[in-house]
Amino acid sequence: MPDVLAIVGPTASGKTALSLALANRLGGEIISGDSMQVYKGLDVGTAKISPDEMAGIPHHLLDILDPAESFSVADYQRLVREKIDEIHSRGKLPIIVGGTGLYIQAVLFDYRFAEDKTDPALREALYEELEQKGPAHMHKKLTGLDPDTAIHPNNTRRVLRALEILLTGGRPETTKGNVPLYNEAIIGLDLPRSILYERIDFRVDDMLANGLLQEAEMLVDRKLTAAQAAKAIGYKELFPYLSGEQQLEEAIRLLKKNSRNYAKRQFTYFRNKLPVYWTDALQPTEKIVAEVEGFLKENRRSSRISMIEAQKEAEKN
Repeated sequence: MPDVLAIVGPTASGKTALSLALANRLGGEIISGDSMQVYKGLDVGTAKISPDEMAGIPHHLLDILDPAESFSVADYQRLVREKIDEIHSRGKLPIIVGGTGLYIQAVLFDYRFAEDKTDPALREALYEELEQKGPAHMHKKLTGLDPDTAIHPNNTRRVLRALEILLTGGRPETTKGNVPLYNEAIIGLDLPRSILYERIDFRVDDMLANGLLQEAEMLVDRKLTAAQAAKAIGYKELFPYLSGEQQLEEAIRLLKKNSRNYAKRQFTYFRNKLPVYWTDALQPTEKIVAEVEGFLKENRRSSRISMIEAQKEAEKN
């Protein structure tokens, strides 16, 4: 059994149903892996599970912030790692479920973040040094201070920013999530794009019928259209309609288009950044659960990675 199980996939791929079935079968508690479900009152637009749908299974990181508050991937990383320890202490399996790939990667792997320290005078001095001695010199200076840096020598802006952070007593971002911190298993739900896009269009229509406009109006009424919470797909597309700048039909068309494009980006991220074992999302949930159980029992980390690599190779052919 892994330390942490993650269920990933694009929007409308069936993650919620699978997570509930696996939590029941494996004795799990569910942690939201969605960057926007932390906000109170944004239920329809974020496809947040309802209390009735939870079926008694504990869910974490839902409704913990007001929409006016900001929430970073570093905040998510800290909170979820605490939740993982807490769930383990109860003898349960943490199951992270969501479509925000960066957030899930940041929890499960050695993803570190730069501290936000600035010194305008130092920054100006570093730029002067760059002009005088060139990019290679600046990167050499960085590696002298941080030998493990992952910043490419040609990325001069990041080299200078890392130097500024180090020289003001901070710690720059040096890793991008390549080393696993847990014995994790990541299950991905895959399905044909045509079927996924049909599901997305249906979900948008369903959201509009169940209060999406009212949630967008709440953000407008509270003057939160520039807040982080309002950047979620589903709200920002409706603001021009609510301000009288656009017809509702055009706003809906754009919302569906942006949702489909987001699903494409989700697939790309999961396939390129995470060691995902993909399964056919069109199978009955019971069959997927049986497949996942077999996968967890029969594969240790080394053999699992080999299987994933073989699966990726097969997809190329």
